[in-house]
Amino acid sequence: MVQVRVVGVALDPSQQHVILLKPVHDEPGEGRVLPVWIGAQEAMSILVAVEGTEVPRPLAHDLMTALLREVGTTVERVDVTRIAQGTFYAEITIATPGGIRVLDSRPSDAIALASRVKADIFVADDVMAEAGVPDEAVQVEEGDDEERVEEFRRFLDDVDPEDFEK
Repeated sequence: MVQVRVVGVALDPSQQHVILLKPVHDEPGEGRVLPVWIGAQEAMSILVAVEGTEVPRPLAHDLMTALLREVGTTVERVDVTRIAQGTFYAEITIATPGGIRVLDSRPSDAIALASRVKADIFVADDVMAEAGVPDEAVQVEEGDDEERVEEFRRFLDDVDPEDFEK
């Protein structure tokens, strides 16, 4: 396992969101980056956590964090464990009053949760070897993350519950 950090959220050429994970000890421009495709909501949730942005109402991952805290449980770590047929798999290790538990998770949810509670994120060596790309092959535009967070904040400020009625 290699410990990683979130270095950004990007859009691929087909406008799909990608979370970029890089080993914590690699310098910019060296090593490999693991791109993991995620949904738009999960991308925004991760950006909000990484940027430390305040939102007017809790997002789903904020609720997960609050629930865990209320029942005396902490997130110990998150592991991206494998990739099968293009799908990434992850596990969340939690410490509960009843002992350590390991939960199956989508990587996007696990990373969003880890980003909120400052838990370590790890990637299996074989996943990084199979799906990682050279750092120089990935470009993250500076300021792009902040723009997306601000756009999401404006959306939250202007949305009404009636907007979601059928």
